[in-house]
Amino acid sequence: MPQNKNALTRIVLLDKLLADRYHAYSIQDMTDYLQRELPQYGQDGGVSKRCVEKDIEYLEYNFPILIELERYTVDAHSLNTDKAYKKRCIRYADPTFSIFKGKLSDEEKGLLTTALSTIGSFDGLDGFGWLDDLNKRLDLIPRQPIIQMSKNLIENKTLMAELFSAIQAQSVVKLKYRLFNTSDIKEVIISPYLLKEYNRRWYIIGAAYDTGRILNFALDRLISITILPGYEYRQAPDDLTERFEDIIGVSYYVGNEVFKIFFWVSDRTTPYIDTKPIHGSQIKINTQEEGEIRAQYNPPSNGSIFSIECMSNYELIRELCSFGSELKVLYPQPIVDAVKERIKSMYEIYYK
Repeated sequence: MPQNKNALTRIVLLDKLLADRYHAYSIQDMTDYLQRELPQYGQDGGVSKRCVEKDIEYLEYNFPILIELERYTVDAHSLNTDKAYKKRCIRYADPTFSIFKGKLSDEEKGLLTTALSTIGSFDGLDGFGWLDDLNKRLDLIPRQPIIQMSKNLIENKTLMAELFSAIQAQSVVKLKYRLFNTSDIKEVIISPYLLKEYNRRWYIIGAAYDTGRILNFALDRLISITILPGYEYRQAPDDLTERFEDIIGVSYYVGNEVFKIFFWVSDRTTPYIDTKPIHGSQIKINTQEEGEIRAQYNPPSNGSIFSIECMSNYELIRELCSFGSELKVLYPQPIVDAVKERIKSMYEIYYK
C-alpha cells in the first residue's frame, strides 16, 4: 500500500464498510463510497475500482495483523433501475472485528454509562443484548439510571430491539404482520424511520419500498422482521418529524387539511385539559376572542374555550369523544360532523 495520507484514509473508510453487518457492500459500492467521502477529508476522490481491489488485497494478505474476509452473495434491488439482481459482496468474517477501536475518556465513559443505563431501564426493551456486551467491552461501571421510563410490554420483546438497530443502520426490512380486523398475514418491505409510542402502543413508521408512501404498523401486530442488506435504503422525507406535529397519534394522510378546531370544556375538566393538552398546539382562549366564539357557537355558559390546530384522523375524533359530555366541539363543521357520527354510532349500540 502506498505510504500516504490518502491511502490511510481509504483504509479507515473501508474498515467501516467491512465491519457493517446491516448493509451488503460490493467493490463497486466501496468505490462509489470513497469517491463521495474522500473530498470531505480534503483528499482526492478520484478512486478507481482497481485501487479499492488493491486496498482490499493489502488488508487481506499484507496488513500487520491477521484479517479474515468473507465473500458472499445477496439478493439486491436498486431504486434507480427498479431491478432485482444478485450482488457479490465482501466483509469481515468476524462480525465484531474492526481495525480501529478508539479509547474513551473518563468523562465520555461516564456519559455513555448513564445513557446506556437509561436505555436499559426502558421496560419492554428485551433483546438489546448489545447493551450488556457494550458495557463489558468498554469496561463501564454500572450506575443507577437518572431517567426511568415504563411502557406496556409487547408480545415479542425483541422486535423493538431489531427495529431500533435497523433504523440506526439505515437498513431495509421485510415485515410480516397480522391484519388488525382479520387473521390474514401480509408482508411488506419498508425503509424504517421512527419508533413512536401513542396511547401505550408502539408503532414503526417507515416508507414502502416500492412507492415511498409513509406507513405505520403496530408492533403488537408484527410476526417477524427480516433485514434485507442488498436493498437500497430510501431516505426519510425532510419533514417527517414535522408531519407528526400536525396530528394526534400516528395516522397521517398526505394532503389532509390542518384545521383550527375550537371546543368547549366544562369547569370540572378544564384543569385537566389545561395541564394535559390534547395537542401540542393547544391554546386556552381568553378575553375578547372568547366572547366572540361564545356568541357565534353558543356553548354552555360555564367552562372554558380551547383551540388546537391539527389534521383530522381516527385518533383525533376518538380523543375528542373520550371526554363525553365534558367537551363539545364548536368548529369547524367537518370535525363537528365526525364527532356527531361517532356519538350516533354509540347511541345506536345502546338504544337501538
